[in-house]
This record gives sequence, structure tokens and C-alpha cells, in this order.
Amino acid sequence: MSDRGILSSLRYLFADVIGEDDDTPPFLPEGLPEAIVPIASDAIHMLVEYQGTSYAQLYVDRLKRFVGRRGFDDAVFAEVARLMAARMSYEDPIRIAQLTLATLEDRPGVPAPVNEVGKFRIDELIGALPAIVAEPVLDTLEWLGWLRLPVSIRFSTANRWGIRRLKIEAGLRRWRLFSVRYTKERAWVERWLHMIDRSLTKQPAATPAIVQTATMITGYGDSYRQGMADWSAIIDGLAKPTFDGVLALSDLGGAVAEARATVLPDPRQVALKRKIAEIRARVPAEPNAA
Repeated sequence: MSDRGILSSLRYLFADVIGEDDDTPPFLPEGLPEAIVPIASDAIHMLVEYQGTSYAQLYVDRLKRFVGRRGFDDAVFAEVARLMAARMSYEDPIRIAQLTLATLEDRPGVPAPVNEVGKFRIDELIGALPAIVAEPVLDTLEWLGWLRLPVSIRFSTANRWGIRRLKIEAGLRRWRLFSVRYTKERAWVERWLHMIDRSLTKQPAATPAIVQTATMITGYGDSYRQGMADWSAIIDGLAKPTFDGVLALSDLGGAVAEARATVLPDPRQVALKRKIAEIRARVPAEPNAA
């Protein structure tokens, strides 16, 4: 991640935690194409609800990197705006509690109670806590071999206790930006944006495919971890070496699509790794020309 990205994230983190956030949503970037305005506006309001106005400002600042960028058409920019908002509002127990509570307000009359169970791994739950608390617990769980231990959490509006518990869970929002999970998500978004930026410079035709790789990562639990691992395999095996000049892929976008077509829910990534190796074997390696 770039120094600028780190400093921006830290600035908005501390603004949220020490209470300097206000209720005024950030303005859209100047020069933002008209086609992007409704997508970005919806994203800003959603991210204010998700984490606060300073967090929504981080989204705006990230969008600014591409305003006026040559070769960046509106359709691709719209996808960046949409997918970035989705990843910045990643699902954790805090978010699920927020969305469950929202059903009490969104439905007219007396809403039908929500009574759902989320299946997490224990390291995922601990990772939603501030790092200063989570890291020693995670180290202990790793030593015990319990990181993958499944844990089920009920999200219910069926009674007062369930609603009260949801409010407590949603109230942990203020500490989300100190969490282990947020650190990983912040780094992922910055790397994704960096890959898009490099694609625009090195292989503009591949940019839509790089943008769409964000759809590989969704939800939580095992599917989330699988998506993150598959994304990293494709970026590290195909995109980065192409941008670095060590892999002469003339059609990176096609190669990314080909690799994605082999993705399976396989923690060993056998088919994906085989396909990446096959694609790399088709082209000659070149000396590092980065």
C-alpha cells in the first residue's frame, strides 16, 4: 500500500474514534463524470451509515485518483465506484447486526422478526476486535490449533434480548477501524486500486478484467477466505509479473478471465494453480524491466 493510502486511512481512523466526525456527508469529487454521480452518492450515504463520515471521505479520496484519468472510461469507473463501496462495507458481525437492526425501521407496520444464524470461524470473530486485544488471543488460538474452529452466532429481532444484543454488537462500529480485519481490508483495497492504476499504464485493455476481480471476494467465513486466496493467486501469478515486465502476457485481461474460469471451492487451489502455470508456460519470461 502507498504511503498516501496509509496516512489517509489513519487520519480517518482517528477522526472516527476520537469523535471528530460530523454529520455532514462529504462532497463528491470535482470533475466526477455524471454517470458516476448516483453510484458514488449512494455509496457515500451507505458508508456513513456503515462507519461514519470520515470513512465515507476516504472513499471519496480514493475515487479522486481516477477523476480525469486518460483512458479510463465511465463504464469502468462506475464499476470501480460500485465495487470499492462493496468492499469498504465488508461483512463482519458488526455489519450483520447493523443490517438486522435496519429491518425494524425499513418495514412498515409490525415487521416480521428476523432470526438468522451466521457461521463464522473463531479467528474471524476475534479479528473484528481491536488489534491490541485480538492479536494475543489469535496467537494463543493458533498455538492451540483452534483458529479454524467454527462458531455460530444468532442475529435475531424476535425478542428484546436479541434486539439489545444486536445494538451492543452494532455499537462496536467505533472500534472497527482498529481491528485486525480492517487492517487487512484496507491493504487489500489499496492493492486492488494500485493494480488498476498499473493496468491503465501498462495494459489499458486489461483494466476492466482487473477491476472485476473484486467480485471474487464476498461474504465471510470460508467463502471469503477462499476468494481472497484465489484473488491473490491470480494477481501474484499473472497481473503483477506482467506489470513488472517479467511475464510477456500480451492479453492479460484474457488470461485473468481464463484463470478465473477454473476457480473452484478448493482450499488447495489445484485447478487454479495448474491453469496459472499453463498460462505462464505459453509465454517467454523476460528479464525484469520494471
